[in-house]
Amino acid sequence: MRFRFSLTTVLLMVFLLSSRSQLLRMSSPHTAFPDTGRIQGHVYDSVLYDATAHYTDSNVLILVPDRLPAIKKLDLVFWFHGWRNNIDTAIAYYHLADQFLASNRNAVLVLAETAKNSPDSYGGKLENPAVFKALVNDVLVELKKRNKIGAQCETGNILLAGHSGAYRVIARILTYGEVKIREVLLFDALYGERDLFDQWLRSDTHNRLINWFTDEGGGTDEESIKMMDQLKKEGLTVYFRDESSMSVSDLSLNRIIFLHSKRAHNDIIFNPDNFRMMLETSPFLKALPK
Repeated sequence: MRFRFSLTTVLLMVFLLSSRSQLLRMSSPHTAFPDTGRIQGHVYDSVLYDATAHYTDSNVLILVPDRLPAIKKLDLVFWFHGWRNNIDTAIAYYHLADQFLASNRNAVLVLAETAKNSPDSYGGKLENPAVFKALVNDVLVELKKRNKIGAQCETGNILLAGHSGAYRVIARILTYGEVKIREVLLFDALYGERDLFDQWLRSDTHNRLINWFTDEGGGTDEESIKMMDQLKKEGLTVYFRDESSMSVSDLSLNRIIFLHSKRAHNDIIFNPDNFRMMLETSPFLKALPK
């Protein structure tokens, strides 16, 4: 789905969401693009998505709660958007900023641009060794420069979340990012890379995966069933429920969670605010102090 918002409109929407936050914009050489893998652009369904319009944006959005007491450690939640989208449309359409602030988590939300307004899951430079580690460092440096965190603050827990085509860049970060990832939240995004997600789950018995899938994702239901079977054969416990019978308290007690929804591909993130619920039940994120 393509969303059309002017940049001014999007930023105004976000800034009006709450007086308890600041939305920062920075650029980093360690985002997905530009990258040699898309120097000639990308052809999909006989349409060329040229490099200039779709593969040169290196912007990063950082949502910072005003009461963030990050002196020693900073927890970060990274969101990666799906096809035909960008960081500005994603944060507005899916109410990501509103949900993040409502969750009252002691962390920052980071959206790093990938393939902009293009039907493409390729993660560019973020698929290369240690590039994500460098991006995390760039975010911390920027926050210190703007006096949003302490000068000696270090990285705390890192969570990766994403929708649809974001599955690939998330899986590659788990494998090559050279940063400890504690939790992954997939919203109708399990189109492939099952072995990489499986390997990450088995690398640490505390790692947590939530995979929320629909019947309208164009294959996410089939991949989800295959992965559940794969995990069970390996002796791992999988909590599987339809969203209508899901227990929020059970989410806090399980580390491998598969949730099925009968709703549409673009509806499972908000209304109700499922991203907020996932953040609130995470064992790795604490509430902001009152």
